[in-house]
Amino acid sequence: MEKRKERIDRGIKARSTDIFALCSLREMFYLSAPRLIPILGFLILPFLLGVYWQKVLLSVGVFALLAISWDILAQTGMISLGQALFFGVGAYATGIMNHYFGFHPYVSIPLATIFGGIICTLLLLPVLRLRGIYFSMVTLIIPLMLVRVIEATKVFGGTEGLSGMAPLPSRWIELYLILGAMLISLFGFRRMLDSDFGLVLKGICDNDRSVTNAGINIYWHKAQALFISSCLGAFCGAFMTHIYMFVGMPVFALDYSILPIAAVVVGGPGTLAGATLGACILVPLSEVLRGFGGLRIVFYGIFLVIFTVALPEGIFHYVQRKYNQVERWVEVDK
Repeated sequence: MEKRKERIDRGIKARSTDIFALCSLREMFYLSAPRLIPILGFLILPFLLGVYWQKVLLSVGVFALLAISWDILAQTGMISLGQALFFGVGAYATGIMNHYFGFHPYVSIPLATIFGGIICTLLLLPVLRLRGIYFSMVTLIIPLMLVRVIEATKVFGGTEGLSGMAPLPSRWIELYLILGAMLISLFGFRRMLDSDFGLVLKGICDNDRSVTNAGINIYWHKAQALFISSCLGAFCGAFMTHIYMFVGMPVFALDYSILPIAAVVVGGPGTLAGATLGACILVPLSEVLRGFGGLRIVFYGIFLVIFTVALPEGIFHYVQRKYNQVERWVEVDK
């Protein structure tokens, strides 16, 4: 007798999905646990870690935001290889405000977030009509061009960069500022993508011609998604400038473009939560492997290949399926 495996929703999921009057505490916990556990975890974790691992957790928050910004673009059909562009523009924006004009970090970071988003959107606005690899190549080339411009003209400190930035008042403010921004972005933008605006963005990714035929200006929606994504990246750059108290050409490094993509691939694209989960895995893993020296990249690459082959859908999709569904073998009628 031949059998096949089928998946069915758990009874508690079938009862509690889209129902606003829950029948028991168990159902309330079932729905709230996936949201409360990460929130409580990120709020409590800093108290359990030493200073070194607090810095690692800070990096987790930064790369999680970069991965979320990449995922927002990807869900609109824009595959970016240039999150370093957003990061670098935000870093230089806050550096200029603080170094030359003496703006306090509480002022320069929000302003750099907005102005960085505007600048990056204007830079990429002419290429919004490009799709696929063509758009990706432009996002990769622009930060490389900006590096050469800064090096050749020696503007904003040239190769030496700008130093002596004002730091944030304490490491606790640093930690909870980035973790708070990460959690707000995660849950806020997940809600946005489930709204009508988000459905339009996903429709543009799936079939932009059908969305255009429905009378919707897809380039206006893509510009909005690009602005949101670039603001997230610019915030990360502005924040890290005041952490390192320095800004220079390394802020356009490819690490800020490649690691967010790897985080989304490992965690699972299309959910934002998967991007966050991927960053929570890859950034600490990178620190653990630091002791292997040159072999660090080899082990890191093997780990990525294993995850890509074993779980092509991403860890979050796998965990979500196990949480919401059960698998069973059923007989196949011939």
